[in-house]
Amino acid sequence: MAFNIFIYILAGLGAGVGTGLAGLSAAAVISPMLITFLGFPAYEAVGISLASDVLASAVSAYTYGKNKNLDIKNGLIMLCSVLVFTMVGSWAASLVPNSTMGGFSVVMTLLLGVKFIVRPVMTPKGANADKSPRTKAVQSVLCGVLIGFICGFIGAGGGMMLLLILTGVLGYELKTAVGTSVFIMAFTALTGAVSHMAIGGLPDLFALAVCAAATLLGARVAALFANRADAKTLNRITGVVLTVLGGAMVLVKYF
Repeated sequence: MAFNIFIYILAGLGAGVGTGLAGLSAAAVISPMLITFLGFPAYEAVGISLASDVLASAVSAYTYGKNKNLDIKNGLIMLCSVLVFTMVGSWAASLVPNSTMGGFSVVMTLLLGVKFIVRPVMTPKGANADKSPRTKAVQSVLCGVLIGFICGFIGAGGGMMLLLILTGVLGYELKTAVGTSVFIMAFTALTGAVSHMAIGGLPDLFALAVCAAATLLGARVAALFANRADAKTLNRITGVVLTVLGGAMVLVKYF
């Protein structure tokens, strides 16, 4: 039991730091650790991850919003298209072999981490101010369609895809990108968690409680730090966190 609790706490803290610092989905950390080290059924592990993600993403979004690093209006627009096209992606995934997109989000997490170290996002705050509200709305819908479809198709990678699109395509500076990402993830994680529990029943409640508490703590501390750090430092730390998590998941998945 002591080993189980250790893994719950370690997985939760790792997921929380990834969420608060880089907008990474808790499912990217908690699920593989519960499955690999404790032999949890994959469906139950994902349910615990999603449920742990809800409060962690919500408290992170609150922290970023309090520091004016959150685009709620366009975040809500993107959220709607993400939710709709996640279902479309899930339907499309049922038509192809299960392994077709396997490993995509794991490898992309590693590559995204390297990208933030080598080519940091130094976009100044307010760089999108010259875009019209209509342009921002259209871009948010289109990017939400892409993110939702990919997440539904491969079953993971929501936070990673959001961060990549928000910084690389929409031109958000890093803090606003992470803040908007965790805001969207709070809703997507809640939807996913409720669906998992409705279909598969309640998971191990003790594991869920410990993972959720550790994830919440890690996310709160990481979000507070991220909002006080300068852009260059935040890019480097975000890159290191994503690279380490991505590398660890590659090792777990393939070796």
